[in-house]
Amino acid sequence: MTGTTLDTRSGALSLPDAAPSRHPGLVLTALAMGGFAIGTTEFATMSLLPAFAPDLGIDAPTAGHVISAYALGVVVGAPVIAVLAATMARRTLLVGLMVLFALGNVLSALAPNYHGMLLFRFLAGLPHGAYFGVAALVAASLVPRERRTQAVSRVILGLTLATVAGVPLANGIGQLVGWRWSFGLVAVLAMLTAVAVRVLAPLGRPASGASALRELGALRRGQVWLTLAIGAIGFGGLFSVYTYLASTLIEVTHAAPVAIPLVLAVFGLGLTAGNLVCAWAADRALMPAAGLTLVWAAAALALYPFAVESVWTLAPVVFLIGCGGGLATILQTRLMDVAEDAQTLAAALNHSAFNFANALGPWLAGLALTAGFGLPSTGWVGVALALGGLALWAVSASLERPRAASSTVR
Repeated sequence: MTGTTLDTRSGALSLPDAAPSRHPGLVLTALAMGGFAIGTTEFATMSLLPAFAPDLGIDAPTAGHVISAYALGVVVGAPVIAVLAATMARRTLLVGLMVLFALGNVLSALAPNYHGMLLFRFLAGLPHGAYFGVAALVAASLVPRERRTQAVSRVILGLTLATVAGVPLANGIGQLVGWRWSFGLVAVLAMLTAVAVRVLAPLGRPASGASALRELGALRRGQVWLTLAIGAIGFGGLFSVYTYLASTLIEVTHAAPVAIPLVLAVFGLGLTAGNLVCAWAADRALMPAAGLTLVWAAAALALYPFAVESVWTLAPVVFLIGCGGGLATILQTRLMDVAEDAQTLAAALNHSAFNFANALGPWLAGLALTAGFGLPSTGWVGVALALGGLALWAVSASLERPRAASSTVR
């Protein structure tokens, strides 16, 4: 594997080349399987909360801390693992992360009490961000530069498909044979991923001079922080609506219970479509694609308060809001450009940023509900967050223009 090199056209550093793979499509499928396993446990745990709460002798609000413990694991694990594993071959690291993820879910399935469940969900969350970050780097290294975002989108496609198929499957298993088996299913998927990655993926040796200190160098770059902030703020709007979507369907739309999983599946279809379309656009004009996606998100979220009275108006708007989730793929590639020679840490931190958004959006929406503005107001909270992300995008783009101009002069 060659070292990281400078792209003289853009000023960004190009990805180091992975060892050749005879089957890049199979490698991307194996990496996406890991995304499917992670997405299934992340979203299905929310729907399984009513099942495991009484089993563990706790009430629903307390059980919600289990979900927070997983998110905390993601936020902590992404930077720590990325830095400590800077000198590891990427394939070896990915296999190890999936084994750790499988272990966390097996232990979750066997959790004897609430405190054990908290610990095991935290453990399961540790590999989440690092896996997606490293998998994205591997995916991008398998294809020409002009198709790298689409390759990254194939990895994230596993997560988006989990919201459509994995979550209903895990929830159905939980209802039929018990919630513990749902975590067991995720553990099996994780081990299958580990085997597939070990067999199919190139070794991906670290770049020359790779070290923990060099990875930490990403934190000195303003554009890295701006990119992470765009995700942490701009993506929060999607979560402000998604978190309270089921409650809105019941209390405002007065939909039948059967409509809830169907509308959630529509949201997942939007995520999947947005992931693919945004990746295609980003490979042609990355920063404009990010800005347009944030404008799209703000517009779709602004429609939400006016669409909540009927399932027939709400479902299409939920699909449009889901499409804004393609921002994750765009920012993953953006971090490859601005992180220079510290790409592993920056790529992993992308998912810490999105988990911050997952906390910020619902918290701000909750404040609006507490103030008495009603469930439709979660859409306006989302608009404000999307516009906040757009403002940060504008700052990032404006700071980049002088650099691009000076590169042209030289």
